[in-house]
Amino acid sequence: MLVTGTVIADAETVIDDGAVVVEGDTIAAVGDAETLRETYPDHERRAFDLVAPGLVGGHVHSVQSLGRGIADDDALLDWLFEAVLPMEAAMDAEATRAAAELGYLECLESGTTTVVDHLSVNHAAEAFEAAIETGIRGRLGKVLMDKESPDGLLEDTDEALAESEALIERYHGAADGRVRYAVTPRFAVTCSEACLRGCRDLADRHDGVTIHTHASENEDEIETVEAATGRRNVHWLDEVGLTGPDVTLAHCVHTDESEREVLAETDTVVTHCPSSNMKLASGIAPIHDYLDRGITVALGNDGPPCNNTLDPFTEMRQASLLGKVDARDPTRLPAGTVLEMATENGARAAGFDRIGRLAPGYAADLIGITTERTRATPVHDPVSHLVYAAHGDDVVFTMVDGEVRYDGGEHVGVDAAAVRARATRQAERVVAEAGIED
Repeated sequence: MLVTGTVIADAETVIDDGAVVVEGDTIAAVGDAETLRETYPDHERRAFDLVAPGLVGGHVHSVQSLGRGIADDDALLDWLFEAVLPMEAAMDAEATRAAAELGYLECLESGTTTVVDHLSVNHAAEAFEAAIETGIRGRLGKVLMDKESPDGLLEDTDEALAESEALIERYHGAADGRVRYAVTPRFAVTCSEACLRGCRDLADRHDGVTIHTHASENEDEIETVEAATGRRNVHWLDEVGLTGPDVTLAHCVHTDESEREVLAETDTVVTHCPSSNMKLASGIAPIHDYLDRGITVALGNDGPPCNNTLDPFTEMRQASLLGKVDARDPTRLPAGTVLEMATENGARAAGFDRIGRLAPGYAADLIGITTERTRATPVHDPVSHLVYAAHGDDVVFTMVDGEVRYDGGEHVGVDAAAVRARATRQAERVVAEAGIED
């Protein structure tokens, strides 16, 4: 396939009349459209206003999709323990499958081609199957919780680790490597030392398996961890082995100087979730400082109950604007930096080598975007447009691994209307069974 338009190959490279050539699951060429049409005359041709790399959701909760709107305007720990965790505990296999499908379809139709997905304790296999079926690229993991957890989610440590290993053996590298595994403890509040150390041991035993958890999102969380361990959160995670280049920590809103030194020295990846952090009033993550220290920072939406949307364009805009306000400096977190966070840095968070750019030899993960919107007129700077003006519903074409997954408002190979209907039924049942008040 030869895809033409204004090609945003990466945060620094825009080809006004460009083309991307896809052969199989790989990008064969990127360059001038006229030249590539002559070089590849027999390829199927598609044209879009803007062509960009697929975006990376560096921290999402697909299985929380059934809880969109159930716990608005609550503090983090109340939100988690009084609404979200009870909802997860009430979800059976059918509900989990419906939630994951719904989340992945929302991502694909909004321009996200890769997710780092923090699932739940139960029925994680359903989400892996949903990822395989919908065609999204993903780094997924079953959640581990072996202390301070509600009924239905509290696990025996050894059993939780054993179930995780069974899922690794079954799904790590599935769909020709498009689906991979991350060992996923919920966070230090609900995981014992044995569990956290066991997560490191488990990841080390399996080539290419990474670790994904939450850290320092909220001040109450930090106080809880320090009271239990005598250490601040990042220092505790470092002690038990949950830092390093194979670790992605979501949030990291409240870190001190010594913790930031650890993150930089260990090359740990941080995923910034600005909309979630604002909605839960968790605070403003020190993203400028992280980037200045050379820490890789990706972007994530977090979950629908604490964001209400999985639109990655919204997250790019929020990240840039919040960063400017935080620094009191309109030059900080410019559009190019934020786009890099949502693409190439996201690739680091997801642990995939050749995604996040449109370049020869990279995976054919790309999106086509329309500018036939009043809001999109005019487009002086395509990178600026992606970050500040575009919305997820401007995406009209999504390709993952060379396969078209979303085209002209329709999902390919999946009955999206049926998924939405199943998810609606399951959400009503699960919220009622969990006793969550509107």
